[in-house]
Amino acid sequence: MNTRDFLLLMLALGAVTYLPRMLPLVVLSRRALPGWFAEWLELIPAAILSALIAPTLFAYSDPRMFSLGKVELLAALPTLFIAFKTRSLAGTVIVGMLCYWGLCRVM
Repeated sequence: MNTRDFLLLMLALGAVTYLPRMLPLVVLSRRALPGWFAEWLELIPAAILSALIAPTLFAYSDPRMFSLGKVELLAALPTLFIAFKTRSLAGTVIVGMLCYWGLCRVM
């Protein structure tokens, strides 16, 4: 692949990545969104985070098997409690790391 083709490929990849993110901002930035739609949009980050975390907490891979005894889930429970109780990001991260480390040493 020569340099010109490589640069064209990089520009095309950039456009394909940038356009789907830019177009909704441009189209919706000057419009008032309905209340139900704005509330729905606020739920998207939590849904994405849940979809990313849930398989790690609840399932083993190859083949996928549901398990409530995973170290990750057991460490997540006190971490979640501390997060709700203190609302401290640093404290939550430290508790989560200590719980995970301690449970890995025990199990």
